[in-house]
Amino acid sequence: MYVMLTGVAALWGAATGVLVPRAAYRFSVEPEDAWRDTCPAGHPFSGVARGWLGSTRCAACAAGAAARTTAQTKTAAVPAAPAEPVEPDEPDGSADTSTREGDGREGDACAEPVARYAPAVLAPVATTLGCAVLAAATGPRPELAVWLLLAPVAVLLATIDRRVHRLPDRLTLPLAGAAVVLLGGAARLPEHAGSWLSALLGGLALGGFYFLLFLINPNGMGFGDVKLALSLGAALGWYGWAVVFAGGFAGFVLGAVYGLGLVILRRAGRRTGIPFGPFMIAGALLGILFGGLAA
Repeated sequence: MYVMLTGVAALWGAATGVLVPRAAYRFSVEPEDAWRDTCPAGHPFSGVARGWLGSTRCAACAAGAAARTTAQTKTAAVPAAPAEPVEPDEPDGSADTSTREGDGREGDACAEPVARYAPAVLAPVATTLGCAVLAAATGPRPELAVWLLLAPVAVLLATIDRRVHRLPDRLTLPLAGAAVVLLGGAARLPEHAGSWLSALLGGLALGGFYFLLFLINPNGMGFGDVKLALSLGAALGWYGWAVVFAGGFAGFVLGAVYGLGLVILRRAGRRTGIPFGPFMIAGALLGILFGGLAA
């Protein structure tokens, strides 16, 4: 039963994980910029949900690259015409060195468009593994459906934050609302192992704690982290206050270890900002696994 459940969860993670890279590419912009709506070569996105869902391979770029390859192959296959001999007794005593029309080619002013415009391996692998371990730790309980629905969005947020140090409101706020609503539905089903009230209070507590940190040091803690803490606190609070503390503390430890490693390797200074969202999410995952196994 558990093996089959874990396998199904892994398949769900793989299916949803392949949709993360395109969305992450479109969301990974500076706060003052609009969301990306074209590939790097300028081809507009198309597909499900107004182009937000799809692969990271641009069909137009791939077709263009295939056409150029075919043209180059045909050109190479045509033998070059033999050069005409130069008469030694030219009237002015010089040979004709002008280039015939069509013999020379100007370099392309634009860079070659790349068919695949974003990394497409790490996010799907992380989503697959995350869903699998959540299923193995939670088992056939109603809250597992909630974790599996929230996991792809969490990976998407971690990917965006890692790239541009940003957690968009368009994702963090709906994630917090979805966590509360979905856990409320799970609490009405039999065999659940948590408390909806505890989840609600956990979200408020962890969000309030991060808001306090933001007020103390706005340069060190982004407001996006505060909004992300609402959903993570709700997920952790489902299993109780001990899990809220464990998951929140684990996020700080992971972030501190990463920052210290960068300082030791001289790749960052003491005041260098790091994306904290991925470590918050990783810490929450550890807390949920602990809560699921202990429940």
